[in-house]
Parts: sequence; structure tokens; C-alpha cells
Amino acid sequence: MAKTVTIGKSNVTTTKLGLGTNKVGGHNLFPGLKDEDGAAVVKAALDSGLTLLDTAFMYGLGRSEEIIGDVLQNYDRSKVVLATKAAQDSDNDLKNNNTPAFLKKSVDIALKRLKTDYIDIFYIHFPDETTPKNEAVAALNEVKQTGKIKAIGVSNFSLDQIKEANKDGLVDIVEDNYSLVHREAEKELFPYLEDNKISFVPYFPLASGLLTGKYGPDDADKFKQFSAEQYQLIMKGLDVVRGIADKHDATVAQTILAWYIANPAVGVVIPGARKPEQVDSNAKALTVVLSDEEYKAIDDAFSAFK
Repeated sequence: MAKTVTIGKSNVTTTKLGLGTNKVGGHNLFPGLKDEDGAAVVKAALDSGLTLLDTAFMYGLGRSEEIIGDVLQNYDRSKVVLATKAAQDSDNDLKNNNTPAFLKKSVDIALKRLKTDYIDIFYIHFPDETTPKNEAVAALNEVKQTGKIKAIGVSNFSLDQIKEANKDGLVDIVEDNYSLVHREAEKELFPYLEDNKISFVPYFPLASGLLTGKYGPDDADKFKQFSAEQYQLIMKGLDVVRGIADKHDATVAQTILAWYIANPAVGVVIPGARKPEQVDSNAKALTVVLSDEEYKAIDDAFSAFK
């Protein structure tokens, strides 16, 4: 049985590996996506034992939610953990909106698209500039009391905004950018989350493909956010991962995902996928069990990014 995790202070439990679905119906984000491929990806995730599907209004302006809702009609809803997000206001040029009225309306619209009567985790996707964050979360807590959502999350919030949102201890989960090459969250965010029993979900866990091992020393120009020296360090780090992966008969990506799964600060890791075979490959990360020494070797190999 795959390791499970409880989300924050809620009663939502899920596998430590889920599916990020921005490539499921996310036509506005990725060119050339086909809805049938997206549906096949969701099916592959559920068939391989992954329970968490992480979507958002912004993934195809509702299309991702609709595709997931259609697929779910053929599965036992009680065995699936649905997470979605809202903030972008389609009545106001997709500007971020965290007002209580908007968030409550967004939950109801998402329920219709997902063809379900409850959402396990509902996130405020991005902060707006004016709404007090504790008021936004309080509105979602009112919705939670009705049973329409089971856990409350925030995404892309600064630490100060998270603290404001969690003033009444109502935040269960935070989603933000984190990977072995983007580790700022370890300094202040992770200790706060641990102290407040808030789960963490990293997005871009494979750093837009960089940590899959498919890029080599000559591909530095594809990742201009890193200096030449940093890119060289990443390549060296991936050599360490490759050696460990070989011992487990696993890929580099599976081994990196296994590191997140073993990381006590990470609640759920949600790599995306464009094709079902990518999901199947990612799911195998649940069978890669790193020793303490292997975990530390990978940690140390990317310590320059802390």
C-alpha cells in the first residue's frame, strides 16, 4: 500500500504522489493539447493508484475541471481526492479576486464543472491586492461547514500572507514553487507550516523537466534562470541521482520524486503529465524506497540551492 498523508488539520487523506493537471485541458497554457489525451492521463492516474487530482479554473478556464468531472463518472468518487483552485475573475479580465462572495460563487461553479457535490481541497489560487486574507479564508470556512469543501488551501501566497490567512488556524495546505533547485521554502516557510500543522504541496517539482535527467551540459541555454556555474552544479547533482537511480532500476525522475515522497516537509508531490505513459512512469516512484544515506546524498548534491 502506498504511503498516505493527512492534509493539515482536515480529515482528507491521500497518497503522497498525485497528478497535477495543468496539461489536462489547459489549452490556454500549453499549445496542441487534446481533450482525449487529458482524459486518458486522468484515467491512468486513477488506475495506477494515485488518489489526488490537482486542478484549477485557470487550467483551460474551467476545461480541466470539466474533463476530470467527466472521467470521474466512471470511478468511485469516495476514493478520489479532488483539489481545485480559484482567484481569476472571468468577469474582470481574469484579475485576482479573493472576496468572500467571489470565492463562494467559485466553489459552486467548480462543483458543477467537476460534476460532484464536494471538493476535498479548495485553494485560493493567487492573492489579490485588497481582500484581508483571513476574511477570504473565513468565507471558505463557512463553505466548509456546509460540506461543499473539506480542506482549505492557499497558493502563491508570501509567508506574511499565509500568516494573515491562517490568523484563525483555518489553513490546511499551502501550494508553492519548490524543488531541489528552488529551495528557499526550507528557510522560513517549512518551519512555520510544521509549527501550524499545515501541509505543503510543491509545484514544478521536476523544475520544468530539468530534473528528469533528459537535459545535458549543452542544454544550459534552455534554462536561463540559472547561471553557468549553477547549471554545472545541477548536472553534477543529477549524476549523483543517476547513480542512485541505477541501484533501484529507476529513472532519474522517479528517484527525484521518491526524494520528495520521503521528505517529511512535503505532503503530496503532483507532477504533471501530457501522456498516460508519463503518469505510469511517475507512479513507479512510489516503489522507489530511498535509504537514509541515499536521501542525504541527494539532499547534499543540491545543497547549493538551499
